[in-house]
Amino acid sequence: MTASPIPTATRVVCEQLAPTIADLAGNQRLVLETIARDVADGADIVVLPELATSGYVFESAEEARSVALRRDDPFFARVAELLTGTDAVAIFGFCEQSDGDELYNSAAVVTATGVVEVYRKVHLWDRETLVFTPGSAAPPVVDTAHGRVGVMVCYDLEFPEMPRSVALAGADLIAVPTNWPFTDVPAGERAPEVIHAQSSARANGVFIACCDRAGIERGQHWTEGTVIVDQFGWPIDRASGVARATADVFLHLARDKSISPHNDLLADRRPDVYPKGAAR
Repeated sequence: MTASPIPTATRVVCEQLAPTIADLAGNQRLVLETIARDVADGADIVVLPELATSGYVFESAEEARSVALRRDDPFFARVAELLTGTDAVAIFGFCEQSDGDELYNSAAVVTATGVVEVYRKVHLWDRETLVFTPGSAAPPVVDTAHGRVGVMVCYDLEFPEMPRSVALAGADLIAVPTNWPFTDVPAGERAPEVIHAQSSARANGVFIACCDRAGIERGQHWTEGTVIVDQFGWPIDRASGVARATADVFLHLARDKSISPHNDLLADRRPDVYPKGAAR
């Protein structure tokens, strides 16, 4: 009898960078240098912040358009080149120019073969609504060499239907590029966005990697709340300042949804009694 292969750990790295607003060339260099370093250090899945190539606090849609990228931009081929000869996956936010006039707050999933998925943020936060068009497609679940990775952006995670939908679609890990604006919290408490990540992971039995950003942009301070959470909802690693969070995880463990001898997170659901319109 042939023994089953022993699962290997997947190294997930979240890089809490400090992009510069409207500096496309500088931010592209930062993204490329960071991915190259992380892959050289053995990263399997690299997650970078929301709008990593553009910055976040735009003064106008015109400014955003000046640093927007189409999904076939040569920059993505340069990212793919960095991954050549590896099974590594890079996930990062960018300002996307559509084929029309629309701008999207998007996240790209890139492997050595190129762009395999682009997700457009569905739930826009505050002044994002003045710049971007909301996405209209559900978060994707991408099959990778390391497991099934769901992708969403920042505020999306705060809607329970979003992580539940990708869990039902078989995600082992949810990668979440974020820009979390700083907010005061009671003494001893964690940022509310981190609490959302923990509760989403625990409710759905999935790993979650949230990559926040650092620095100050046009007076906006950031939570710097980058966190990698295990499938039970406990933080494995966090970052403060311009730094990385790293975790070696066995993503296949997220496929076991049992939480007691008689309970299963997904099988115990009762959609037959949930209000019409609730998560299916």
